[in-house]
Amino acid sequence: MPALVNSSGDDDFYPGGSFYSNPMDLGCLLSMGSHVDVYCPPSKRARISSQYASGRSDFEQVKNPSINVLPDECLFEIFRRLKGGKERSSCASVSKKWLMLLSSIRKVDLCKSPVVDNSNDAEMITGDEDQEQENDGFLTRCLEGKKATDIRLAAIAVGTSSRGGLGKLSIRGSNSFRGVTNLGLSAVAQGCPFLKSLSLWNISSVGDEGLIEIAKGCPLLEKLDLCQCPSISNKGLIAIAEKCPNLNSLNIESCSRIGNEGLQAIGKSCSKLQSVSVRDCVLVGDHGVSSLLSSASSVLMKLKLQALNITDFSLAVIGHYGNAVTNLVLSGLQNVSEKGFWVMGNAQALQNLVSLTITSCRETTDVSLEAIGKGCTSLKQMCLRKCCFVSDNGLVAFAKAAGSLESLQLEECNRVTQSGIIYALTNCGEKLRSLTLVKCMGIKDVSLAVPMTSSCRSLRSLSIRNCPGFGSASLAMVGRLCPQLHNIDLSGLYGMTDAGILSLLESLEEGLVKVNLNGCLNLTDKVVVSLVSLHGDTLEVLNLDGCRKITDASLVTIANNCLFLRELDVSKCAITDSGLAALSSAEQINLQVLSISSCSEISHKSLPSLKKLGQTLMGLNLQHCTAISNRSIELLVDSLWRCDILA
Repeated sequence: MPALVNSSGDDDFYPGGSFYSNPMDLGCLLSMGSHVDVYCPPSKRARISSQYASGRSDFEQVKNPSINVLPDECLFEIFRRLKGGKERSSCASVSKKWLMLLSSIRKVDLCKSPVVDNSNDAEMITGDEDQEQENDGFLTRCLEGKKATDIRLAAIAVGTSSRGGLGKLSIRGSNSFRGVTNLGLSAVAQGCPFLKSLSLWNISSVGDEGLIEIAKGCPLLEKLDLCQCPSISNKGLIAIAEKCPNLNSLNIESCSRIGNEGLQAIGKSCSKLQSVSVRDCVLVGDHGVSSLLSSASSVLMKLKLQALNITDFSLAVIGHYGNAVTNLVLSGLQNVSEKGFWVMGNAQALQNLVSLTITSCRETTDVSLEAIGKGCTSLKQMCLRKCCFVSDNGLVAFAKAAGSLESLQLEECNRVTQSGIIYALTNCGEKLRSLTLVKCMGIKDVSLAVPMTSSCRSLRSLSIRNCPGFGSASLAMVGRLCPQLHNIDLSGLYGMTDAGILSLLESLEEGLVKVNLNGCLNLTDKVVVSLVSLHGDTLEVLNLDGCRKITDASLVTIANNCLFLRELDVSKCAITDSGLAALSSAEQINLQVLSISSCSEISHKSLPSLKKLGQTLMGLNLQHCTAISNRSIELLVDSLWRCDILA
């Protein structure tokens, strides 16, 4: 057997001998593993002990051999031969360098070593590989603020790769010092080939390069959400269009470098596109919007255009090519005129439109509203916000034309008056089920001699919020017109009196289910007693927040008559411990949510009552109850461990 010999020719081993004068060179050789064919002499392992070191005064201690001396190419080859996800995750925990190297390995680069069963020569898939097939793309991660870094993204990509990688990733904000960059998105692209949903919000350090890597590595992407990403331009969006044919949802907001060219590529290549939302993108104009509609009109169902520099041309294209559009939102379109809305309605292509919302489009007029009502024959939900030129005439004409309308919402439409509301209710179709009025300052409470030739018996929900001119006379007329109401919301009507509410309650033929009287300052116990006596058998939700004249008498009536009440809010009311005691003594009441916020007369004496009610409660609001001590609240929290308590 060969041996190392000394220079004298003797067969004795050279003491402490080695091929290398520097032990580091030996470490480099040994670290290469068993795959390298080298000659290994039968000598003892070279050692450097403390005794040996003390024998040489000029000896300097040598660092231990390390695999880090290998170039990245060698480490890459080693890492891609690791058997499973656990091994890769363990190596990724060693250092940031190893983590980033592992995150750069694509799934196709991994060396798969099938397990061979010698008994039948059949290839067997390992358990880890089988698990990857079962879980491809079902994992979700959301990073916000300081947690959003490249290192964390790389760790997520490596850690989830054995389970198919992420299916949904959301990044909101970024670390101010080590934020998410193109490198982090590249790691996601390499480790998550089954990614289907990506959301990037308020990230300035990610540009086209990162989005291009996503396009290359995640061809199954279906949903893309970009918000306040100033470094992403048309180039990145074009890459998505070319590489991700399954894209069906696109949301772009406040991306100053994305314009018509990117949207044109999306419209041309993404034939499965179903939902598009574009908001506050200064470079997006008519050509970009029209290309979306003309190219993908067969499947595009949801379209939102907000704060864009588009004109009547875009609305005309929507009217002519929006055959499949069911939901349309138009907001803040300052360059669109009455003509654009008129053409959109009369083009007759929006036959499948179900929901339409128009906000802050100042050229929306009575003429355009009537055209929309006639042209959109399937329209069920209509919402007008801050449309200052819509008046009673347009509202009534629209109500007559929109025969399928089920829900009508008007917010800050100040030219609409009480007369318009009443005539719209008498002229609407038989399908209207919900009417909502919010901050319509043109409504004044006057007594009108309106012939009740027809009624709106289909209406089930009435919501009139913060309309100070809507008073008792208006409510009485609405009650006579709509006797089948189930839900009423009169919050913010501080001028409403008992007489108006009582007239409404007496007009109703069906039992009320949800009642919201929040902020009706002048209502008294008389209203609650009447409400409970007439509708206590069906009442499930009652909100009396801010009704400061409501006392314990109302709680006693509720306790005795409201068997199905689930939610009760008596915040800022004049109730006391006695009222809560009466409420808790009811044998059949099963409250789930109770709010007594800012009730200064409720004290620690109500703890037994609250504990008894807490047997069914899921939520309890005790905020600003100054007469209840912190110690009492702590005891209550310990006792009602299933109930969420706000204090």
